[in-house]
Amino acid sequence: MTEQQKKDIITLREEGISYSDISARIDIPLNTVKSFYRRHKGSKTLSCKNCGKKFTQPPGTREKKFCSDSCRLKWWNAHRDIVNKKAIYSYRCAYCGVMFRAYGNTHRKYCSRDCYAADRFKGDHGDE
Repeated sequence: MTEQQKKDIITLREEGISYSDISARIDIPLNTVKSFYRRHKGSKTLSCKNCGKKFTQPPGTREKKFCSDSCRLKWWNAHRDIVNKKAIYSYRCAYCGVMFRAYGNTHRKYCSRDCYAADRFKGDHGDE
């Protein structure tokens, strides 16, 4: 396969042309076109939803929306009102009895580490 044929496969496929049509146009077997494109389709250039910085999307991975973890966290914290809130649960603390809400954990018992420690270790410190 020549370099021009490789470029043609990538260009035609990105234009939405089917593998079979590309195979017929440049006279290469269908499976060769498929396997080449899947292996060499290259990376996409995307923009970060938070800062707008351009970054490349590695081939074969789920599409990224942010350039870094810090940008992802900044965006999520700034847009809490539009984030899908299906995984927020309400609980009553097993130690202090205060109502609290937690994200993503269906088995929470305590509102804080302090309540957990106080309940868990209340008799283990020689307080007799």
